[in-house]
Amino acid sequence: MSTEGGTKALVAALSANLGIAVSKFVAFAFSGSSSMLAEGVHSIADSGNQVLLLVGGKRSKRAATEEHPFGYGRERYVYGFLVSIVLFSIGGMFAIYEGYEKIAHPHELDNWYWPVGVLLFAILLEGYSFLTAYREASKDKGQHGWSAYIRRAKAPELPVVLLEDSGALVGLVLALLGVGLSAATGDAVWDGIGTLCIGVLLVVIALVLALETKSLLIGESADAEVVTKIREALVDHDTVTSVIHMRTLHVGPEELLVAAKIGVNAEDSAAVIAEAIDHAEVRVRKAVPIARAIYLEPDIYSEEKALAGPDADATPGGPGRNTH
Repeated sequence: MSTEGGTKALVAALSANLGIAVSKFVAFAFSGSSSMLAEGVHSIADSGNQVLLLVGGKRSKRAATEEHPFGYGRERYVYGFLVSIVLFSIGGMFAIYEGYEKIAHPHELDNWYWPVGVLLFAILLEGYSFLTAYREASKDKGQHGWSAYIRRAKAPELPVVLLEDSGALVGLVLALLGVGLSAATGDAVWDGIGTLCIGVLLVVIALVLALETKSLLIGESADAEVVTKIREALVDHDTVTSVIHMRTLHVGPEELLVAAKIGVNAEDSAAVIAEAIDHAEVRVRKAVPIARAIYLEPDIYSEEKALAGPDADATPGGPGRNTH
């Protein structure tokens, strides 16, 4: 994902949500609608989430230090996880509580046209934010479906904005139904039911975000097609004859660590092998530009070593060569 695309979507979402939040609280003040209060809090939570993601993106660009030799790329994942917590606690749980209170203690809806007008205005702004995120994500997702894109994306910003905006649009429709039915029937319980549905929706979205960002925080490997490109780039069929085993790890959305044991010819000198490794690194970075840290260890290929995998290496073997 391009960082610029994620930032553009975040700024669009933040601008829309701040305007929507103000209008929702004004509508709540004039109507007393619990749906409008829940939606107002939802918009405030979304605005805070976008600020968190922007802060995370900025902090992730800090240079590597001795204490953090691989940099701060994963800060984007940390802030993405914080977003799911905010959405769950402030957005979802508050709406569920407010919906329950309105169902248990309903009161007549005043000036119903205020929330209806604001909700229609909010749908337009949220639609603009959603379309911005949709266009940017479409450039990034390739041939994958949307559900696969949410699962596979290594950068949290666009998936978060897409889920938030789609949830916001559904929530606005639910609020509109709740307010509309309350105005039509004179029964404010419908407003509470709409609020309750909004809360459940936000909790579900928050849990999806939490699961995806948790996986990124633990550490995910590169996608299968990226791994294939790296394997092909490592082998020159001359000095580097094979990849015995390899592991990859995203240390940030746009930074990949590659560690591999490569097969070389037994008769080649150390100088020849060292030069071949240098060329292999160049090929890998050309094929996969985000492969920043590359650690290659030459060894004599054997089927036993290939089947054993990296966990079988109890002690260092061969003249390992580490490069950044």
